[in-house]
Amino acid sequence: MAPVTVGRERRYLLCEPRYFELAYAINPWMRQDSRVDRDRALEQWHTLVRTYRELGHTVELLEPVPGLPDMVFAANGALVLGGKVLGSRFHAAQRQPEAAEFTRWFKENGFPVVEPEDVCEGEGDLVPVGGDILAGYGFRTSTGAHIAAQEYFGSAVISLRLVDPLFYHLDTALFALDDTTIAYYPEAFSPGSRAALRRRYPDAVIATRADAMAFGLNSVSDGHHVLISPGATGLIDRLTERGYTPVPVDTSELLKAGGGIKCCTQEIRHP
Repeated sequence: MAPVTVGRERRYLLCEPRYFELAYAINPWMRQDSRVDRDRALEQWHTLVRTYRELGHTVELLEPVPGLPDMVFAANGALVLGGKVLGSRFHAAQRQPEAAEFTRWFKENGFPVVEPEDVCEGEGDLVPVGGDILAGYGFRTSTGAHIAAQEYFGSAVISLRLVDPLFYHLDTALFALDDTTIAYYPEAFSPGSRAALRRRYPDAVIATRADAMAFGLNSVSDGHHVLISPGATGLIDRLTERGYTPVPVDTSELLKAGGGIKCCTQEIRHP
């Protein structure tokens, strides 16, 4: 029987892809010989913002900065839990100046911010589920940042090793549906991490490689509605069977840079 799921109002921080381009290649999805249609990227992003607002969520906007084309991927800028912010320290030199922009926004809006000493790419690799934090490593965020997150937030942190370069951030291979349920693609993880996920989440929604390659796991759930890539058709069917309401939103132009719905979305979690 499908569960009864109830969404709750969320607050999100997004950044317009005003200066979006493929100026460099720092993940396997980025090809500098690809042509980016910035107008299409803007249209898709505005649809995402409008969809959040139509679902009753609050959307805050961070002003984009020329020369920082990946600021659109706001999820990487921080992790916010209980009104406290763990900032970012990017792995790639090209993105490192973004950290100060996110830190500035949070400080100007009254949030306490701790800046990490180790590589930490925010919600790209730190995914809260209930009172715990699932934390990815292997390509970007370091395990030192996992320790920092546990000490700062006082939440149990479960480290998960990513092994497929196509799924270089945890949020490309796994997302939280609600406080107790996740969806994930097992082959993105090491054998030990897969076993840990099976034990911890025996009722998880399992995605296929086709779902994952369509960026279906780079999704955002409010506990009921799931904003998801329209190409992840198998995952959409499974979520529907489980009682969730998929809301397809196309961000395919942004996928040329290795990002999707969740990559664009930083959740601001208050106490």
